[in-house]
Amino acid sequence: MTDSVEPAGERRPRKRVNHYGTGRAALLDAAVRVVARGGLRKLTYRAVAEEAGVTHGLVVHHFGSRDALIEEAVTHAVRTSLTSSTLDIGTGDPDDFAGGLADMVDSGPELQAFQYELLLEARRRPELLPHLRSLYEEYFEATRRELSRMLPAPVSRGTSRLVFAALEGLVLHQLVFGEREVTEEALAELRTLLRGLAEGPAGS
Repeated sequence: MTDSVEPAGERRPRKRVNHYGTGRAALLDAAVRVVARGGLRKLTYRAVAEEAGVTHGLVVHHFGSRDALIEEAVTHAVRTSLTSSTLDIGTGDPDDFAGGLADMVDSGPELQAFQYELLLEARRRPELLPHLRSLYEEYFEATRRELSRMLPAPVSRGTSRLVFAALEGLVLHQLVFGEREVTEEALAELRTLLRGLAEGPAGS
């Protein structure tokens, strides 16, 4: 038995990058999907090129090294998540807090899976940790700013980290188990707690 060979002129067309967007951002989106499906060990120039529908050389041209590709993909993922989650919406109203969280998970599960894959990989590859930590500081700071807008007392690091950990846990559970309705119920409870803190003791 011999391997089948596609006749000349009948090769399958390469996926086109404009299916997901154009340029550098499309390559970063492709890298996110590759890692979300197969973990960081599957992230190669060739895998990203195949996912994006471009040549291997174009990925090399844009990023130069695999480490640069990883770093830029992490930055891209965190900033896209911050925008889509409305974590830093700025109204100061507890009822608006993390309003887009469930939608963010439903519309971009690969983006969230990518970040969890990188967090776990950082335990095995400590060189990833400084970059991840600096970017996660953006999450922590966005959470602190939004809490500061709604709460009368200064927001401690412990409080902002506790609230962020609750949000991150909800994202992970929705990503793995589905159950968007549970995410919404938990967010409603969290907003009730924040509203109580914002209003202070009754009669004060």
